[in-house]
Amino acid sequence: MAHGKRDAAPPPASANLPPRGSRAPVTRITPPPAALPLDDESKDGWGFADTRFVVKPNGSVVLTGDRYNISNVELPSLLPWISGILSAPLSYGNRNEPHYPPAVPAAREATALIDELRTFLDEDQVSTDDLVRLRRGHGHTGAEIWAIRYEHLDRVPDLVVFPLSHDEVVKLTDVAKKHGACLIPFGGGTNVTDALRLSIDEQRVVIAVDMRRMNKVLWIDTVNRMACIEAGATGRHIVAELAKHGMTMGHEPDSLEFSTLGGWIATNASGMKKNRYGNIEDLVLDMQVVTARGVVERPQVAPRESVGSNPKNFMFGSEGNYGIVTTAVVKLFPVPEVQRYGSVLLPDLERGLAFLYDLQQSGAVPSSVRVMDNTQFHFGQALKPKAAGVLAKVKSTAEKLVVTKVKGYDPNRMVVATIVFEGTKEEVDFQESTLYRIAERHGGMKAGATNGERGYQLTFGIAYIRDLTFEHWAIAESFETSVPWSRALELYDRVHRRVLREHEQRRLPGKPFFTGRITQVYPTGVCIYFYMGFYAKGVDDPVRHYSEMEHAAREEILASGGSLSHHHGVGKIRQDFVKEIYSEGSREFAKQVKQAVDPENLFGAANHGVLGQIQIERGEG
Repeated sequence: MAHGKRDAAPPPASANLPPRGSRAPVTRITPPPAALPLDDESKDGWGFADTRFVVKPNGSVVLTGDRYNISNVELPSLLPWISGILSAPLSYGNRNEPHYPPAVPAAREATALIDELRTFLDEDQVSTDDLVRLRRGHGHTGAEIWAIRYEHLDRVPDLVVFPLSHDEVVKLTDVAKKHGACLIPFGGGTNVTDALRLSIDEQRVVIAVDMRRMNKVLWIDTVNRMACIEAGATGRHIVAELAKHGMTMGHEPDSLEFSTLGGWIATNASGMKKNRYGNIEDLVLDMQVVTARGVVERPQVAPRESVGSNPKNFMFGSEGNYGIVTTAVVKLFPVPEVQRYGSVLLPDLERGLAFLYDLQQSGAVPSSVRVMDNTQFHFGQALKPKAAGVLAKVKSTAEKLVVTKVKGYDPNRMVVATIVFEGTKEEVDFQESTLYRIAERHGGMKAGATNGERGYQLTFGIAYIRDLTFEHWAIAESFETSVPWSRALELYDRVHRRVLREHEQRRLPGKPFFTGRITQVYPTGVCIYFYMGFYAKGVDDPVRHYSEMEHAAREEILASGGSLSHHHGVGKIRQDFVKEIYSEGSREFAKQVKQAVDPENLFGAANHGVLGQIQIERGEG
């Protein structure tokens, strides 16, 4: 997604405030429906169908398409760098050719159910096509993408429906209850928690409810800075539609282009700019949810309330267990007057963390600030195109001399912070001067806006790189946590050592890939985001080895005071740890809530472990 400096925002909404004493002013507008995004998405990997990393015969890597700032330029260093890190022969000729599509399990017979659905849904709103069902049966864990490329999935939905409105979701729920079916909400399919993976023991007809045709901004209120948006709207669609009115929601998760508003709620998501705009629980004022017991909704929205136990709060992080979010009322912000990028080089990760700590206390935290470890710093360097021309080469050499000789940075320890400043000119000027002053105090030096923008853009491209490594016999994935400031470095080091030890004990080839970045800051701590991988050629069941290594890394995270997840969620991939983070009473509470609101387990996603246990007790799985 292209980013850059923004033009000045439109006049403030205060210019539109109604006169004092006016009665029930109308401040909401209904935007005209926007066309659904037409961009084809990849069926066997991350992202857009026209965008993927490919290796050329000369060993250079090229990102196809024209969507990103590194698209269609040769990257000669990327594959050699990855090969060096893994100590493995990744090359043009050493290719693990995908075998997509795999065999797709046959759909269960559901003639009567489908006939009734078609009394209120059009022909193209119900599909039993194998590839349509396959895509709604998985998310984006490395294991799932490996399965659809090289193995198979044991169970996928039996049919897929595409509702166009809240009322259709209500009718769909009634029909599914009547026929004893199971409903699985589907948003962008970007989760990395196995949340969409179905059990082979699920005997009911499974209906995947693809929400993405419900993508409308139903109303927008620029005076009170709120909007009501359908839950199937993707992040890129929300950004584009709100910008037409000079507003933004400000929520930018790594998966912004493909994930949906409903998915953000269901996973309790966080965005890269949460410092300015907040996490999803801060942004959502209310929502409409279809459950097995009826519709959860309210007649109006206020800025903040104390109204007892609000049912909407159970939907944050619910991961499809309680119902289907159909609409949400969200906070809005004016599109910032100024947006600038920046970056800072720092001597090592310890001083990078200290820089973030002081920055958090300063009151000048920018929209996004992330410190990438040494491996990720070099990763970013490997994504640079070859320097063209004599002047470019001289400039590059001079910059390296300044960093290593004049500043005395160790190339094997230095880290980089990438920054996005947003706000009024005065706000951004204050943030910049304060941040760079604090960075200098910790031995840091400015590294330029271009590096900052490239680092931010890397977020949108890194999943494409994961898919590239699959095609050259490596397997990799991400995981994350949040941790108090005082234990952040301990956690990072313990996880790193555990990954090295697990790799060695399993006698896997080469060396493991491990890197981390500190991505979000809070008064009480930070979020740390890890990537891990290894060379898998000749390895028996690489998915199992990766899963066990990640499980071991999660043990170290919890032992170091980290959270089970910061924003990915629990799904099924982390359900074994639920008993370690919640007491028996807490688990029983969650179980009883599920049994009360969905006694027949109509919404059978079976995420979070505790809720999956309900199925086992009933003999369903």
